Amino acid sequence: MQDGSNSLDQSLAGLSKKDWKESMVKLAEEHGMYQPLGDRHFATFVDLNNTLLVSFETIQGIHSLSDQAQPLGFDMVKAQGWSHLCVISDGDTWFRDNRIYGFFDQLIDDGFFEEFDRVIFYGAGPCGYAAAAYSVASPGATVVTIQPQATLDPRITEWDERFVEMRRTSFTDRFGYAPDMLDAADQAFILYDPRQDLDAMHSALFERPNVTRLRLRNMGGTLQTRMIDMDILYRILSLAGAGKLTEKAFFKLYRARRDNVAYLRSLMSLLDAEERPYLNTLLCRNVTSRQRAPKFRRRLEALEQQAQDGDFRLPPVT
Repeated sequence: MQDGSNSLDQSLAGLSKKDWKESMVKLAEEHGMYQPLGDRHFATFVDLNNTLLVSFETIQGIHSLSDQAQPLGFDMVKAQGWSHLCVISDGDTWFRDNRIYGFFDQLIDDGFFEEFDRVIFYGAGPCGYAAAAYSVASPGATVVTIQPQATLDPRITEWDERFVEMRRTSFTDRFGYAPDMLDAADQAFILYDPRQDLDAMHSALFERPNVTRLRLRNMGGTLQTRMIDMDILYRILSLAGAGKLTEKAFFKLYRARRDNVAYLRSLMSLLDAEERPYLNTLLCRNVTSRQRAPKFRRRLEALEQQAQDGDFRLPPVT
């Protein structure tokens, strides 16, 4: 396997889609492999060490989440020296394509995954579905998925009307029903917000003895972005790569939400919507004691005025 990943530091931001893809091809061929997979998919492989991250990403997601317009997995390559297989789609396709089935069949036949001591599959949303579904190609892998769909087969998930345009796409052939594809995994972690009803319903379909469902209550519908903002996503993947990711280890990292302004504002709005001024007062006191947070200061002053008007009793100051 190759050494070094300095050329992966170059920014691909600001390039046209054509130039961006050409740059990705060049990087992949320099460090490992590039594989076209039809009009809407391709794969890149960076060959470094004996830990492999397999990530599923979209071109659009790469550009929106990375200042350098690089796949998320490149950060793990540069920080950890991992090898990285990235399967990339143009738009949300759920990676349902015969060319991708054939690609993974070839990797299995070549014993590709057997070359690595540890394999981690990762994705979010439609890419999370793919990470779970294709993980069956590498028995014993660890799978980390954020808000994955189990399937879009309307006979099973007719209640999910977010992706009706995909209902003509087959989810019953190769690598189809993602929860069943996890049976060969060593461990799988499903991250979701239980207040997002449809995400929670999909997560329930993944219940298996080797699956840990991690509830990120009140975090909203953009968990991957929030976790990047809190600087914990890469640390979670790093723990997975070391075989140390557990529910306890995750929630220790997840304490970072206490300092995440977007999460705290969401929680304050939720408590307002549920008309729980007592708890909201406790929240605003906590936040203003630790941060310069004018919005929480103003809300606290309004709550204190409500209490003076007799609307509720303030919690004691401790």
